[in-house]
Amino acid sequence: MKTITKILATSAAVVALFFTTNANAQSTPKLGIGLNVGVPTQTNGSVAIGGDVRYQFDIDKQLSIPVTAGYTNISYKNSIASSGYIPVKVGAKYFFNDTGAGVYGLAEVGAAFNTGSETGTSLVYSPALGYAWSNGLDLGVKYEGKSKSSNSVISTGYVGLRLAYGFTL
Repeated sequence: MKTITKILATSAAVVALFFTTNANAQSTPKLGIGLNVGVPTQTNGSVAIGGDVRYQFDIDKQLSIPVTAGYTNISYKNSIASSGYIPVKVGAKYFFNDTGAGVYGLAEVGAAFNTGSETGTSLVYSPALGYAWSNGLDLGVKYEGKSKSSNSVISTGYVGLRLAYGFTL
């Protein structure tokens, strides 16, 4: 049953993405690949590391709609245990100047599919501030929080950096 729910949620996101992309056919979509490294907010957290792929299409020069999916793993101190999850998020990215590069603010929300011993789906949210260069490099500071699922004991989160490279499709 959980696999069916994941497949349906992913399918719905893909269908919505294609409909929205067709509605904004005049914009140039972008694809970015990023590395996320951070410090967990839990007292026993050691390190958070992950990677993601972000598909982004422009509404105009200043406003973009990103759809992000990836994998994040949080390790804990004095333990071999860690928890991982697959975040699938959609959001809004706003550039503070009209060039489509420079300083931006980003807010994303979506679902986190827990992996390993923790199962279930959680709410995931991620505000960020960053700087995107016109050559495709992107550096951001973010917080990513994940609420408790029905099978997890605590909510998790981390403060981290995202280093990415984006290119137009």
